[in-house]
Amino acid sequence: MTNPSSNAAADLASGGFAFLDSEGTKAWLAKSGSVADWDQFAASWDGMALDEFMADGGRYRRRRYGVFHTEPSGSIVREPHQPHYQTTDYNRLNGGVARWFEATPDAVVGSQSFQTVLAACHRLFGALAPGREWHIETHQFRIEANPGEAGQPTPEGSHRDGVDFVLVLMIRRENIRSGVTTIHAPDGSRLGEFTLAQPFDAALVDDHLVFHGVTAVEAINPAQPAFRDVLVVTFRAL
Repeated sequence: MTNPSSNAAADLASGGFAFLDSEGTKAWLAKSGSVADWDQFAASWDGMALDEFMADGGRYRRRRYGVFHTEPSGSIVREPHQPHYQTTDYNRLNGGVARWFEATPDAVVGSQSFQTVLAACHRLFGALAPGREWHIETHQFRIEANPGEAGQPTPEGSHRDGVDFVLVLMIRRENIRSGVTTIHAPDGSRLGEFTLAQPFDAALVDDHLVFHGVTAVEAINPAQPAFRDVLVVTFRAL
């Protein structure tokens, strides 16, 4: 049996990105903890506040945000709630503004699944860049496909995040089509594409080497709720 974390590390180092299917992700996470409370964790995406900082006027994104750092001991510590900020070099649409989002609830941060995801990322990204301490940001995203309005997972287009490494973890897809993750070289040429279709499907990105984006999602049945839930985790070396 292949080791998904070893394969992911090799793919990140050589090509700047990796895709793990749901079984591969579960095997990777199992090396760092438990996801026994996954159903409750996934349910925490319900009821999130709208993102009020969409410069395109869109009403299709809900999100929560948390900030953490690692200590020399290897422990991961939550920081006080703070705004998310990106320069316009990295986010042409919404950059240049301190954006205050709803804080990720303590109950979510303390869940087995959330802690296991953080630990697995630290283990993987720390192996690729050993001896570092890290600034970590987490984003719970729900992208909704509303009647007459497609949902835009990356309204800024193909982009970098201004960090070192990125995890995009699929939580749930409901009544949507498309949402294809695309990976591009800095010159714009396409290096790969895949769809996070099942819970636990994951994309891993070396933000120095590649750009990434996701195509718009549309409702299959416009009369029913339609959305794409993901957890995005970014690591930036201090």
